[in-house]
Amino acid sequence: MSASIPVEKARKLTRKEKREIDSKNRLASPVASLMAVVIAVFWTIPTAGLLITSFRPSSDVRRTGWWTVFVDPGFTLKNYADVLTTSNVTNSFFNSIIITIPAVVIPILLALLAAYAFAWIDFKGRTFLFAFVFALQVVPIQVTLIPLLTQYVSWGLANTYWTVWLSHTIFALPLAIYLLHNFMKEIPRSLIEAARVDGAGHVRIFFQVMMPLLVPAIASFAIFQFLWVWNDLLVALTFSAPEYMPITAVLAALSGSYGSRWYLLAAGAFVAMVVPLIVFLSLQRYFVRGMLAGGVKG
Repeated sequence: MSASIPVEKARKLTRKEKREIDSKNRLASPVASLMAVVIAVFWTIPTAGLLITSFRPSSDVRRTGWWTVFVDPGFTLKNYADVLTTSNVTNSFFNSIIITIPAVVIPILLALLAAYAFAWIDFKGRTFLFAFVFALQVVPIQVTLIPLLTQYVSWGLANTYWTVWLSHTIFALPLAIYLLHNFMKEIPRSLIEAARVDGAGHVRIFFQVMMPLLVPAIASFAIFQFLWVWNDLLVALTFSAPEYMPITAVLAALSGSYGSRWYLLAAGAFVAMVVPLIVFLSLQRYFVRGMLAGGVKG
């Protein structure tokens, strides 16, 4: 009788499988579902209020809160028209695109090479160097602004796009290397060994074996970096020339002198939100898969 017991039932669960089962049970509980709904509602209320405010006339925005729209409705597109007709907003929107795309591509390319080296190439001091790179995530951005700006001036790069691209690349590399390294370590070693038996070197293994499997991780970090760069204000104010300012910096000054046009900030925020919202919604499944694979080790 004991021989008829299925092998799967007789096999002892690994620690990773036990953890996955426990996580599924916790997430599937009614309490967890209720808490998720409550958090989602409270998280959405400010955004809904901002959206409603962006369509309200300036006189109503100055007098009453956004929730009064349900008893005294009044909507207009004038706020969006005023935002879009501001010349700096249109130029800064394209500046944000020019800044964001290279600031996403460059760190991904560098992090892919570094993560592969840390994951699959044996060299002296690999563990210490990886721990050092990982520890760089705790360094505050603020302490690097003056040294970086001084260095850019000495290199003759001040008041160019390169200062923003390089800064975002430097700040993003520790997290990018960490996530991609952990994802690469999840790839079965048998695949790498089979490729080596076939005579493949590191370059061929990287492009033909690793790259097709790294799409979720790359997309995950690309979304994270895109949102961070697009919404950044501190780096833009520090390193960008006035003619290269992104939309976040222009929106900060959109309220006008003494804040006389502060009611336009809600409409301006949603104008700036359109592109990252489209990017996140179209690639959100990769974001979740990549974050889980990069943040959990078996």
